[in-house]
Amino acid sequence: MEFRRPLALTVAGFAALLGVGLVLGAQTSGPGHRLPFAIIIFGVQLLFVLAWTMAMRPPALLVVALVSVGAAAIADVAAVRSDVAGLAPLGYAAAAGLLLGVLGQLVRRVDRARVTESLGGTLLIVVGVVAFGTLIVLSRIPKGTQAITLCLTAAGVALLVARLTDAIAPWPRLAPQVPRGAAGVVAGAMLGTLTSAVLGSYLVGFTPTSAALVGVVAAATAVLADLAVGYAEAGRLMAGEPPTMWVARHMQGPLGGFALAAPAAYAMCVLFL
Repeated sequence: MEFRRPLALTVAGFAALLGVGLVLGAQTSGPGHRLPFAIIIFGVQLLFVLAWTMAMRPPALLVVALVSVGAAAIADVAAVRSDVAGLAPLGYAAAAGLLLGVLGQLVRRVDRARVTESLGGTLLIVVGVVAFGTLIVLSRIPKGTQAITLCLTAAGVALLVARLTDAIAPWPRLAPQVPRGAAGVVAGAMLGTLTSAVLGSYLVGFTPTSAALVGVVAAATAVLADLAVGYAEAGRLMAGEPPTMWVARHMQGPLGGFALAAPAAYAMCVLFL
């Protein structure tokens, strides 16, 4: 696969806009005022479901999409309305989504291999959308909003820099089938961490050191998830599967990066802050 500079710039812009939207949305969250942020999160979850189902094209696509949207809605409501801010309600939402996915497959007359493939797609997408719900939970705990700002800014900068670097200097090539360069991945993770350290100097309750510790996890997680999506797409093409909708498959990476950075932010905040 060849590098396409306009495409790399477009994906970089999408990642930046997504990060800005999530960070600004977190600033609207406060005690008794979680609904606006939850609505923003649900909008991003819908984008995630759309992009990942259209890119992966699992069997029973409509079933997978509906189950995933339902799991996202349940997770968001539970995150907002639960008495204690925790991940247990989100786990129940994910389990309910997977159960509904299994039941949906049982009523379909497809071969066993396709059922397994569809359930695998359901698992990946359900877990991805529920992961975004951790941001709502995080906004309810001390230092949570500041942690969201740090982590998502680090992730956004990392994804932006990685894609911009691919547009300028896509080397050294990571794999012939994957249009990504190692320089972008490394530079993205480093500058994302640096950005979080700078922000830590201004946010209450953080120091540059603690902010860098949180930021490096979010930045590295985001760029590696984005890179993994590229490898997965290359694997599908090498397996002989037809190319999927190009808009959806190029939205996959940034959405997957933020989906994985969200629980990473929660874990860092709870375990270390």
